[in-house]
Amino acid sequence: MNRILIVTAVEAEAEAVRRGLPEAAHGVTVLVGGVGSAQAAAATARALALDSGYGAVLSLGIGGAFPGMAELGALLLARRVVAADLGADSPAGFLSVDELGFGSSTLDGGRVPGLDAVVGTILTVNTATGTSERAAELMERHPGAVGEAMEGYGVAAAASLAELPFAEVRAVSNLVGKRDRDAWRLDLAFAALTAAARPIAEGLEAC
Repeated sequence: MNRILIVTAVEAEAEAVRRGLPEAAHGVTVLVGGVGSAQAAAATARALALDSGYGAVLSLGIGGAFPGMAELGALLLARRVVAADLGADSPAGFLSVDELGFGSSTLDGGRVPGLDAVVGTILTVNTATGTSERAAELMERHPGAVGEAMEGYGVAAAASLAELPFAEVRAVSNLVGKRDRDAWRLDLAFAALTAAARPIAEGLEAC
């Protein structure tokens, strides 16, 4: 049985996950890693350095879905994670670290057996999208993107260094585009996290 490290950004996400975990899920640790890729990477790397017994790492929380990709309250599963704004600006447009020759902005995600989710690329951003123009730009650069969040690439980088399987799951709280807090459905997203916690734990523990 694999021990699992689940990393969330904030305590509200962690609480939603803990509510859904079965009482017997003693091999699951839920860590509040902080907001943003850097915080998440540091917290995950520290946890893995202090405890070498984990068999899998999961970035779990709420996030946005690109229009037409998923409904509010649905789950997204990363086939890959992309650090979408890691690179340089230029007169010709954005240049990724790949194009700059500084490495790769993409890391692979893993499957979660038994989880009903929309599968595709989840973008990791340092600045959450707040305009329709920005959403369109990201979708043009990443045609396979289903959603965006702020921590996945950081958690994935730490898991990769530790040579551990990684997955990212996001519950959709809003659509990526014009920032409109009144249209967000945090209640649906947190309920989806709670409902997903058991199948995630049982699916990954059995791998």
